[in-house]
Amino acid sequence: MQRRRFLGLTAAGAATAALAPTLTACGSDSGTDDVRLKLVAADYGDSSSNSTLNYWGDLVRAFETKNSNVKVDVNVYSWTDIDKKVAEMIESGDTPDMVQFGTYADFVDQGMLYRADQILSIRTMASFVSSIAQAGEVNRVQYAMPFGASTRLLFYNKALFEQAGITAPPKDWDELQAAAEKLKAIDVKYPYALPLGREEAQAETLIWLLSGGGGYTDGYGSYMLDSPENVETLEWLRDEFVGKGLTGSRPPGQLNRQEAFNAFTRGEVGMLNGHPTLMQQAVGHRIDYDVAPLPGRKGPSPTTMGVADWMMAFKKNGHRKQIGQFLNFVYESDNVVGFSGKYRLLPVTTDASTVMRRDDEYKSLWQFLDGLDTAQFYPFDKVSWTKVNQSLRDSVGTMVASGGDPATVLGEIQRKADAKENEER
Repeated sequence: MQRRRFLGLTAAGAATAALAPTLTACGSDSGTDDVRLKLVAADYGDSSSNSTLNYWGDLVRAFETKNSNVKVDVNVYSWTDIDKKVAEMIESGDTPDMVQFGTYADFVDQGMLYRADQILSIRTMASFVSSIAQAGEVNRVQYAMPFGASTRLLFYNKALFEQAGITAPPKDWDELQAAAEKLKAIDVKYPYALPLGREEAQAETLIWLLSGGGGYTDGYGSYMLDSPENVETLEWLRDEFVGKGLTGSRPPGQLNRQEAFNAFTRGEVGMLNGHPTLMQQAVGHRIDYDVAPLPGRKGPSPTTMGVADWMMAFKKNGHRKQIGQFLNFVYESDNVVGFSGKYRLLPVTTDASTVMRRDDEYKSLWQFLDGLDTAQFYPFDKVSWTKVNQSLRDSVGTMVASGGDPATVLGEIQRKADAKENEER
């Protein structure tokens, strides 16, 4: 996944109406061992027919059949509303036992969460894809449990490529620029769609920084926002891409991710970075497309961006044992495959990944899976990330379109991030 919106993560749930459907399990609270758990989860569906509430309903019924002493109530909210709803619940003293959405560092900082190893079995802990599990750690201690994941690849419209005389997807920035120029020459509305609007500017920015040899953090977990590599990447994007009119007439800072996806499904986009959800949308609109590794500065990008959504368990109600019962069931391989397959996300456990790699039904996800082990994630573990995220959303799109100075913009965000991190020490 808002990060999440992958899936965001992640992703289609942002379009869901701001409803709060509730799944209430049957059964009595009577009995000294009976416990009723409350789970708040994000909606990955885009209609009532494929709401995540339906997935949780089936899963809870299966769990309660095997665990008669534990009942689970589930509230599902759209990505637009869930942050606010969770904050309101905690503020009112009605803290859920479990929350599944896109951020966790603030809760860790306030001492509100159980460690993952206090909840999950050794087997479940060991089953997580290591690159994702590490993104759920704070000071090398895992608090957040990955729930859904995605990586990004370059999507391109094969019919438009053929019309423009482009014979292969671009492998580096020079080829990317050349392909965009050919698409522009045949009046493609968006030769390359660059969604740097507030919805997910932080994602598109990270993809470009990684392809230029930079990123948000270094190998030690410290911010490197204003590194020379990052500055040079955004200068190239500003001057050689946006400045030459290769991203369409709409300013990148005003183009959101889902709007770019919608334009792709209308046949108006030659190329864009996308996650697995776009495949379903493209097929549904009969777009002849393909995917390729992300182009980098001098060749294919050595890594891609990974996005994860998180499950976390709160201490307040004291239901550690029962939460563990439920979440160990949630992370059984069949259940992970069921969720990932339904919403075309990447599985977060190695067992589920193995199952999906052996089944041609999921073949379209294999190339996205290939990048998961080395994918770079947002610095979820930093309390400052929320504000850094906001700053990136507010500034990068405007900067590359208006001729602003990347060193100045990134330097200011770096200073604020460092100050916030120093406060936490």
